[in-house]
Amino acid sequence: MAKLSAFADEVTEDFRGQVEFLAKEKVGYIEPRFVNKKNLMDLNQKELADTRKLIRDHGLKVSAIGSPIGKVKLDQPFKPHLDKFKHAVELAQYLETPFIRMFSYYAPEGKNIDDYRFQVMDRMVAKLEVLTGTNVVMVHENEANIYGHSAANCVDLVKEIDSPKLRLAYDPANFVWGEKITNNVEVCWPLMKPYVVHIHIKDWKLGAKDIGSMPGQGDGQIKELLAELAAMKYQGCVTMEPHLETGGQFGGSTGPELFSKAIAAVRSLAAEVGLKCD
Repeated sequence: MAKLSAFADEVTEDFRGQVEFLAKEKVGYIEPRFVNKKNLMDLNQKELADTRKLIRDHGLKVSAIGSPIGKVKLDQPFKPHLDKFKHAVELAQYLETPFIRMFSYYAPEGKNIDDYRFQVMDRMVAKLEVLTGTNVVMVHENEANIYGHSAANCVDLVKEIDSPKLRLAYDPANFVWGEKITNNVEVCWPLMKPYVVHIHIKDWKLGAKDIGSMPGQGDGQIKELLAELAAMKYQGCVTMEPHLETGGQFGGSTGPELFSKAIAAVRSLAAEVGLKCD
């Protein structure tokens, strides 16, 4: 059975409002990213304790740390970023989730990220060493302009690093927006499927700039992807990230009414293809 989760900061900036919304919608997981307008990575210990308590008090679990790790240019100093990753590992353990969502870096200004493969791999190896002795796994999300912008590059990352500590998060809309692909389930999913342990659900119309589509109404092949998950008896999280009001590099907005409709749409599509999604 797949487990429904959400980037609930798209519903409201108020964290209590986020967890109350998910509890009301009977969504059992949350993927924390922004808490009361602050990135989860920047919370102090008191704020973290309050966050964890609110999550637990509302009967929720954490699907992954929605970190921005890897969303920096390769010509920026690495040590501060590696220290930030170490903090993300601490957060994953504190919030009792096995996954840190992360990315694979931008090229220096005006350069092509595909020319920086070795630097990206070196940084991945350094992060891998941080994970030694923990139960935490990096899940790399495909996204425009980073090294893992394409399905082939995502697979290259996993194969080169060759560790169960690096797996893939699959986001169909990012292939539409970044790679201009409208048949991702046919051309991207088969490559990445063996390494995917986490799914993000947002839909997108080819050519749309800032606003996503209601799941199932864009070019992201959401229904087809859910059918693939049903066929493989997927038991991981399906995390809602609709971007139905605005969308950008570090997050988006959907609002409670549209988010409720998006959840209902995903549940309906899942039922149509035989995917149990609780």
